[in-house]
Amino acid sequence: MSSNDSTGKTLLVASLLCIVCSIIVSTAAVALKGEQVKNKLLDKNKNILAAAGMLEEGKSVQEVFEQRLEVKLVNLDTGEYLTEETATEEWQKAALKNPVAYDQRKAAKTKGKNEILDGAIDIASIKRQAKFATVYLAKDEAGNIETIILPVHGYGLWSTLYGFLALKTDANTVVGLGFYEHGETPGLGGEVDNPKWKSMWPGKQVFNAQGEVDIRLIKGSVDASSPKASHQIDGLAGATLTSNGVTNLIQFWLGENGFGPYLAKVKEQGV
Repeated sequence: MSSNDSTGKTLLVASLLCIVCSIIVSTAAVALKGEQVKNKLLDKNKNILAAAGMLEEGKSVQEVFEQRLEVKLVNLDTGEYLTEETATEEWQKAALKNPVAYDQRKAAKTKGKNEILDGAIDIASIKRQAKFATVYLAKDEAGNIETIILPVHGYGLWSTLYGFLALKTDANTVVGLGFYEHGETPGLGGEVDNPKWKSMWPGKQVFNAQGEVDIRLIKGSVDASSPKASHQIDGLAGATLTSNGVTNLIQFWLGENGFGPYLAKVKEQGV
């Protein structure tokens, strides 16, 4: 009779244990996938409302989102909303029917739905972008659109930062900025999540008098007496590359290769 302490039996028990654990983990992952997707969407919606300053204590995030936000898709080349008249492909028509479900991140990786960015213009270091982007139009209690919320992303030091930038309907004044996903260093680049730093954004102007994107993070603190103070935000201490990344991604998405054409139309024609 072989000993229970033999190498063969030890390996057999370890293998069986690994198989059982794998089955349990896989079963749990499959069974909980629906809840994971639901929670991920809820967290995204919460961040959209947070950027617009619309989180209300005691109120359901989903309820506020559905009551106060209108979701549209924008053609980034033309700045026009996707409509029944302009939707030329089946996937565009499907996205038009349910814009909330449109996955811009997935579209950015899908041939036919994306554009490959030339390195000279890719200041956000994202390499490719979706042809259509989601915009969220936030309404006040009376139903008037008061805020435009734009999805933005770009590379920092260690990761791609994904977030939302909210602007007033003048397409120039910042309402808020927040990131919902990134892998920057806690205490350094991770300070993009610090409420104190985020509180510096509301009221800033993204375009200068010449209509150029001029908002940026600077090294150190903003001099309130500077004529450029309305376009500047304090840099993140000890996180120069993350600060540069935030500047680059904001400037990219507000520029000609991002939401620039759309924002120009908003200025001319309104939302």
